[in-house]
Amino acid sequence: MWLTFFTTFKLGGYPKYWMESGFGKLSELISNNLNPGIVRDFLVEAIIGGVGGVIVFLPNIIILFLFISFMEDTGYMARAVFIMDKLMHKIGLHGKSFIPLFMGFGCNVPAIMATRIIESRRDRLITMLITPFMSCSARLPVYILFISAFFAKNEASVLFLLYFMGALFAILSALFLKRVFFKSVEIPFVMELPPYRVPTIRSIFKHVSFRTSLYFRKIGGVILLASIIVWILSNFPQSVSYSKDYSGEISVVEKSDLSSDKKSESVNRLILEQKSEKHTKSFMGLIGRSIEPVMKPLGFDWHLSVSILSGLAAKEVVVSTLGVIFQADNDSGKNSLVEKIQSQKGSSGKPVFTPLIAFSFMLFILTYFPCVGVITAIKRESGSWKWAAFTVFYTTGIAWLLSFTVYQIGRLFIG
Repeated sequence: MWLTFFTTFKLGGYPKYWMESGFGKLSELISNNLNPGIVRDFLVEAIIGGVGGVIVFLPNIIILFLFISFMEDTGYMARAVFIMDKLMHKIGLHGKSFIPLFMGFGCNVPAIMATRIIESRRDRLITMLITPFMSCSARLPVYILFISAFFAKNEASVLFLLYFMGALFAILSALFLKRVFFKSVEIPFVMELPPYRVPTIRSIFKHVSFRTSLYFRKIGGVILLASIIVWILSNFPQSVSYSKDYSGEISVVEKSDLSSDKKSESVNRLILEQKSEKHTKSFMGLIGRSIEPVMKPLGFDWHLSVSILSGLAAKEVVVSTLGVIFQADNDSGKNSLVEKIQSQKGSSGKPVFTPLIAFSFMLFILTYFPCVGVITAIKRESGSWKWAAFTVFYTTGIAWLLSFTVYQIGRLFIG
């Protein structure tokens, strides 16, 4: 698994960089050739900043799918189930639970549907409820974004740690659920092991292309729609009451005796301040500030609070939301999203992100409300909204407590 994450970063990093550069040049081209206005802002911020910010992670995700498909097609998974049976029984699960849990690395929805292979309803329900802790591919763009920005020297190890922690929380949750809600006797494990086989290129290509097409479908559907909604909420109302006369101050700077470089620097700073204040007073800013008090103890400002809220639809939307928000606060589309979050500063002048905040944020993304699709799948497979509602509150509660603990303890040592 560590080799999988190392390759995902190192090999996938090259096409990711090329795609980021391409979107940056496209953004710059549109900014230079279209007149300032709502159409240009929509194309640069919503489409390129939002959707483009998610598409650039496609190479990394294809590599992850490639490794998972290889392990499935070799017949290794049946051995893994057999090997894991003893451990799975110790945490109160059946050996077959390993298959849905491993599938959760790809997507939690089919993983929850795969619990049908488990005969015992008790084991099936426990497996269903802990599967959301397995890091699905939708969370991978968020991890790659923040790890690339703040943990570049230990990329594979930090990613491995996040996946390991997800599995650890799944195990601890299984022990908790076994002792509190499900106390029936476990059933023995019997299965036939198929022979090892060399996977064909055609088979792997078929699996990877199918999963990639689903990802593209999500980009063209949920993520595009969410990016447009976030952009609308971030840019309206169009007229706001500013704290100072930006136009007047810009005019004063332009008429001053400063050098052309100093004038340009001062004017750009005032324009960025105006954009930032307008953004803060937008509908999105108001929503973010309304939930910010709950998220502040975790180190999250309103930008991060809003992105977490948007991630309820799909975790990739977290990245597209940050792309839309920080594209609007930036004076051009030249910088990549990684560079933007590294340099982003709040109204107080302090950095919005630090390595500690980034890690706390990734832990929250790892453990909180999986997505609407997963909750719907749990309701359908369990036959009750009770377990779906339990998943919503249980995962989100753990996410808040975990991020709060990490951030507050981290501040004692880091400051």
